[in-house]
Amino acid sequence: MRSGKLYSQPSEREAQTKPVLVIEETLTHPQAIGLAIARAQNYLLSTQKPDGYWVGELFADVTLACDRILLMHWLAKVDYRKQARFVKHILDRQLPDGGWNIYPGGPSELNATIKAYVALKLAGFAPEDPVMERARSTILRLGGIPKSMTYTKLGLALLGIYPWHQLPVIPPEIVLLPNWFPFHLYKMSAWTRTMLVPLAIIHHFKPTRQLPAHLRLHELFPAGTEQEGISWIWSTKFLSKRNVFLLCDKLLQIWDRSPWKLLRKRALKKAEEWIVQRMGQGSDGLGAIFPAMHYAIVALKALGYPEENPLYQKALRDFEGLEVDEGEERDFRVQPCVSPVWDTAVAGVALGRSGLAANRAELRKAAAWLMEREIQVRGDWYVNNPHPECSGWAFEYNNVYYPDVDDTLMVLLALLRIETDDEEKKQEVIERALRWVISFQCRNGGWAAFDKDVNSPWLEDVPFADHNAILDPPCSDITARALELAGMRGIKRSESFVQRGIRFLKETQEADGSWFGRWGVNYVYGTWQSLRGLRAIGEDMNQQWILRARDWLESCQNEDGGWGETPDSYENPQLKGRGPSTASQTAWAVMGILACGEVDRPSLQRGVAYLLRKQDPDGSWPEEFLTGTGFPGVFYLKYDMYRNAWPLLALSEYAQALSLAKEQTENWVRATLSIAVRSRSSAGRLG
Repeated sequence: MRSGKLYSQPSEREAQTKPVLVIEETLTHPQAIGLAIARAQNYLLSTQKPDGYWVGELFADVTLACDRILLMHWLAKVDYRKQARFVKHILDRQLPDGGWNIYPGGPSELNATIKAYVALKLAGFAPEDPVMERARSTILRLGGIPKSMTYTKLGLALLGIYPWHQLPVIPPEIVLLPNWFPFHLYKMSAWTRTMLVPLAIIHHFKPTRQLPAHLRLHELFPAGTEQEGISWIWSTKFLSKRNVFLLCDKLLQIWDRSPWKLLRKRALKKAEEWIVQRMGQGSDGLGAIFPAMHYAIVALKALGYPEENPLYQKALRDFEGLEVDEGEERDFRVQPCVSPVWDTAVAGVALGRSGLAANRAELRKAAAWLMEREIQVRGDWYVNNPHPECSGWAFEYNNVYYPDVDDTLMVLLALLRIETDDEEKKQEVIERALRWVISFQCRNGGWAAFDKDVNSPWLEDVPFADHNAILDPPCSDITARALELAGMRGIKRSESFVQRGIRFLKETQEADGSWFGRWGVNYVYGTWQSLRGLRAIGEDMNQQWILRARDWLESCQNEDGGWGETPDSYENPQLKGRGPSTASQTAWAVMGILACGEVDRPSLQRGVAYLLRKQDPDGSWPEEFLTGTGFPGVFYLKYDMYRNAWPLLALSEYAQALSLAKEQTENWVRATLSIAVRSRSSAGRLG
């Protein structure tokens, strides 16, 4: 191994803006990697909470702060100090063209810009203000309010800014539909469900807070569209699914205005019971996610819950618990949810595979915290998957009705690497949860996030489904993680469910070798996880279809040695694998290529050099861009844990592969020399 500097010195500008990790001239490549791993371990351990868990912030776009302002005005309870700080958060993120985006580096997005404009106007900004003029110009350029999605329009309807009759009907009677019916509540994704039930209550009561005339939004409607021509666009194909749904909606509109709705009272009662049950003990709010919690507060008010009601007070506390306060004169924002279980599992996997002792106190504490949070409640998932055992983990601190497959897989991967105080109990938990996860395999062989076989494509044409997430389809990333767990657990590749999972990955691979990433941005994420899962389960990694995936990853490597991908790749496939380099996406790509073997590939060396170069002296990595996915094309996330945990895992596995390759080479040399010596000795005796 050659010694010397692993990278060039930073430019003068970089030196002024960012601390630089300086690696001494005398360090060899493995030593430099070892130092980076040690620093990363120390940093990650320093961020562990006293109870044993990790939780990083979930960063999202400005729409959450905007919705908070809108809700305060709808409730007629404006906290002006909070509002002022939310306004600063919004203004700090306005783009030069006047709009707001949904991920850093992205273009102005219509719904985000409309919400920001409304929030600023409610906070006192006049339409003539330059900030508002620029925003309005962008909104009209993008089509104005008529082109926004249903959930944006619904928020405006609550403030009397948009006509209710132009919104698709969400009848409360939906909760009464039996499970054998072609369309029912559990045909939709878990997150859609938690939004839809409170919205059905809201749509019935239409609890409008009429704003003064000067706060209306006439200026955001293109000329001639304010009262007509702004409903759903019919398909040119007469017998299309879209037209069928729109016809059904027209009939529902007529019925909704009718005084004869025999089942309405019963439906409202059942809808109320449904949300109350899921907001109570064991849950940090309905679904523990921002949109559902937001709508639940409005629904409770519409149902007549007084402010002093304990459930209503809990709903407000849970909602306010999503706020992030950096301190006076600094940023004040909102998270879409919290991620302690996921973050703890990811940190546990990274640290557990980085060379730390399996019985280290910090890891044992993390494992105990995770095991305490095993969910054994028959939640919504049970309708589509009546598995007799209940065992899983949710994303958040408390969300007993919604454990999910992905979190459960990651928790189990972490527990496999950690020794606990009660190994027998841990093995029982792992076996029980593994059976639970396997039971979620869908008909096509893949695994989805929350439910089993919630994948009816025709539902995507439902008028209120324009949030691009009404389904919970099986995806490559979760399926591959299930295969990874099976491999780590020692399950044979010949098992039927394993074979079906491998077949699913083969069938969903793109022509260029990549895989779509549902829960991370995007093809880099899906391809890394797919290769990792295939390697863990014992698939031959020299097959052409697998090497094609490795070659695709290498084709996406940036000039700086890193990898990056913009969320815009969900909308524009030409951008797949393209974007500014990030620490997390570089780590994913490195691990994906590493899964195929050949540790000496130049792409790996350049990728590792990028991670070494970008690490800060404290052992962390900076990351500006969003690499997590909520709803593709609609909502993205930056997991603050990703920038540190994934690079640690990538460097650790690379170092272990280097060590193994060196050991194998040394063994080969010794064996060759031994053969040569024996041959020479034999030749001497014969002579």
